[in-house]
Amino acid sequence: MCGRYNLIATGQQIMDHFRLLSLPVHNPDYNIPPGQKILAIVQLEDGSNRAVNLHWGLIPSWSKDRTISSHLINARAETLTEKPSFKKAYQHRRCLIPATGFFEWQSIGAGKQPYHIHKPDNALFAFGGLWEHWEQDQETVYSCTIITTVANDKIAPIHNRMPIIIAPDDYNRWLDKKTAIIPIADFLAADAYRNMQITPISTRVNNPLHNDESCLK
Repeated sequence: MCGRYNLIATGQQIMDHFRLLSLPVHNPDYNIPPGQKILAIVQLEDGSNRAVNLHWGLIPSWSKDRTISSHLINARAETLTEKPSFKKAYQHRRCLIPATGFFEWQSIGAGKQPYHIHKPDNALFAFGGLWEHWEQDQETVYSCTIITTVANDKIAPIHNRMPIIIAPDDYNRWLDKKTAIIPIADFLAADAYRNMQITPISTRVNNPLHNDESCLK
């Protein structure tokens, strides 16, 4: 799964990387947990791409309430075309979720060792995600989930799942609403994790209230 990540790039770096003209107010975030608003890139009806803030934890449009959100922070790539929670979003509402790294915990004896998984120099990349629009009793929520797949040989010693990473050359194809269904295998590039570094860090990151540079050390 992917239950914690970071986005420490500046607003200008994000706009340059994703070729955006504007961005919601953004501050570097060292420790992002589910349940809060996160930055995502979606395609609008006119075909343009826009950065927006989405609630992390998908709320399907048919859901009776928001409580399902905490159970849908991730979507398994293997069942995207089958699960009612994800099927329509996968067809028409794919998104990119900018990141500079993510965290996983490896069980060691009675404890867990956190790791920061990132590119050299904490360079930007993007998770593949899905988004939804939910309305009830005059309340509107735009939400999202991060897609995961079976961990490769590099990540497997730490965790059995990993988030999918969309290559920059595939950003527009991933977002394109004109493409109703894309085989997820097309985006599971073998080299997506080739340059990823796995750095053991302190347990300070365990507490989502800790949000500073020390979370990466």
